Amino acid sequence: MMIVRHAAHRDLDDIYRLAQRAGESGIGLTSLPENKEILAERITRTHHTLDGLAEKCDASYLFVLEDTSIQKIVGVSAIEVAVGLKEPFYNFRVATQVHASKALNVYKTLDTLFLSNDHTGCSELCTLFLDPEYRKNQNGKFLSKVRFLFIAAFRSFFEERLIAEMRGFSDQNGHSPFWDALGYHFFNMDFATADYLSGIGQKVFIAELMPRFPVYVDLLTSEARAVIAEMHPHTLPAAKVLMSEGLKYQGYVDIFDAGPTLEANTADLRAVKESRLFKVNMTEQVETTEIHYLVANDQYKDYRVLLINNKVDQGNTLRLTAAQAQALNVNEQDEVRVLALEKMEKN
Repeated sequence: MMIVRHAAHRDLDDIYRLAQRAGESGIGLTSLPENKEILAERITRTHHTLDGLAEKCDASYLFVLEDTSIQKIVGVSAIEVAVGLKEPFYNFRVATQVHASKALNVYKTLDTLFLSNDHTGCSELCTLFLDPEYRKNQNGKFLSKVRFLFIAAFRSFFEERLIAEMRGFSDQNGHSPFWDALGYHFFNMDFATADYLSGIGQKVFIAELMPRFPVYVDLLTSEARAVIAEMHPHTLPAAKVLMSEGLKYQGYVDIFDAGPTLEANTADLRAVKESRLFKVNMTEQVETTEIHYLVANDQYKDYRVLLINNKVDQGNTLRLTAAQAQALNVNEQDEVRVLALEKMEKN
C-alpha cells in the first residue's frame, strides 16, 4: 500500500538516498541536496511547524510517499509556508520597455528582465521527487497533489498566493545557456555551484552580485533568449500537474536558469473548491471504479493520505475497507477529505 504522511527522522536515510537519485538526474532540484545535515534540518523544521514552534519564515511541511509493504520511502514533496521573510527571494520579472522618438520616427518595444522580490511572503510548492522505479500507477500525481489537499484542509496556515518554481532548461551536461549568457558574468562560478548555494539557503551573494538595473533581453545570446520561461523536458510532466490544479505562468522566471514560476491564488485551487468531506463507513468489500481519489484523514499532526479507486457516491459517506481505514488512522464515522485525482468533467 502507498501512503503519504509527514516526514519523520527515521526516514532520513531513505530521503538521502532519494537526494542521491535526484543528483543523478542532473542539476536543478536544489531543495533536495545530497547533504544529510540539511535534510535532517528540513525534517526538524516540519516537526517544529507541526508543534507550533516555528516562526512563519521557518515554517515548512515535508511529505514522504511510503511503500508500506517494504517500509521504504520512495518519494518526497514539500510546502514552504512563506518565502523571502528570512532570506530574500529573488526572481526576474519579464517586462517591456518602450523606446520612442517622434522626431526620429522611432518606436520600439524591448523585453527586459527586472530583479524582483515580488513573491516575498508567498507559500511555495517545492522539493518534488519520486524514485524512478515508482514512476507508475499515478504515484507522481498522487505525491504532488497531496500538497493541494493539505492546503485545502488547513488554509489558515498558508498565504493567499501560492507559487512553484519550475526547473529551467539545461543540457545533458548541466550547462544552462541562460546562466552562461548572464549570471556567469556577475558570479564567476559555474551554474551547478550557484544553484547549489542558492538551494541550501546561502542567497546573500545574489543580492551582492546580481545587476540591479534592467537587463535587455536583446543583448543576450540567441540561445539564452530561446530558453527564457522554458522548462527542462524532465519538468514538463510535473508542471502539467500543477497547471491542472490552477497554477499558471505570469511573467516571472528564475534568475539562474530562467525557468518559469507558476502561481495562483490559494482560493482558486481546485482542491480548495472541489474537495469534499465524507463520513467513514467501514465495510469488508468496496465497489471499485476507474476513477482514482485522494482521501486524507485531515489530522494535522498525523496527516495521512491514500490513493484509492473506491466508488464515491453522491451522499455523505465513503466506504473504506478495514485496511484502508487503518492506514489512514480513522474509525467508523470519522471524517475524511476526498478529491478526485483528475478534474471531473461536468455534464
